[in-house]
Amino acid sequence: LVQAEIFQEFAVQEESVTFRINLSVLLDCLTIFGANSLPGTSTALRMCYRGYGYPLMLFLEEGGVVTVCKINTQEPEELLDFDFCSTKVVNKIILQSEGLREAFAELDMTSEVLQITMSPDKPYFRLSTFGNAGSAHLDYPRDSDLMEAFRCNQTQTNRYKISLLKPSTKALALSCKVSVRTDAQGFLSLQYMIRNEDGQICFVEYYCCPDEDVTEAEL
Repeated sequence: LVQAEIFQEFAVQEESVTFRINLSVLLDCLTIFGANSLPGTSTALRMCYRGYGYPLMLFLEEGGVVTVCKINTQEPEELLDFDFCSTKVVNKIILQSEGLREAFAELDMTSEVLQITMSPDKPYFRLSTFGNAGSAHLDYPRDSDLMEAFRCNQTQTNRYKISLLKPSTKALALSCKVSVRTDAQGFLSLQYMIRNEDGQICFVEYYCCPDEDVTEAEL
């Protein structure tokens, strides 16, 4: 979610506008002046969309040079609705992102699943993998310096495919805090808080369904 406040000017005439574009093309356009700007310079971006059937227009300006990109829009696909509502959240923690980055660096990523345990009692917040080298666990106590908030109402243990979680690590690398939430069905919400160079904040949300139920015999 990119808040409107991040933009110097934000105007949408319709109640909502939805379309699909090629992500690789968008990234190529955004980095057309290079991934890193020269010291003392920055790239300004203006996006315009005239309506259904029209391309997305990008106007990029750097050092007085303006480049115009047109990206063809496509019919949007129907989004999978997890029906994840904040009022249905059972467990929620907020921790500094370095804690989760540490987990992905230390745990055995040859495991097919990442098991997440959230509980009002010990181990509080546990991340587990089951890879070629055996089982590995990483625990975070509720009073950890990395823990910003801890609101767990019941013990939940769910497994999620690591292949589905890995794409979210790109947002994790840029974030400063991450909110980890689960509902009664074990659906997982990862909300990454990202602060830009001007101190403005936006959020990237990632949802993942549980891979399988974990019985007490497996714990």
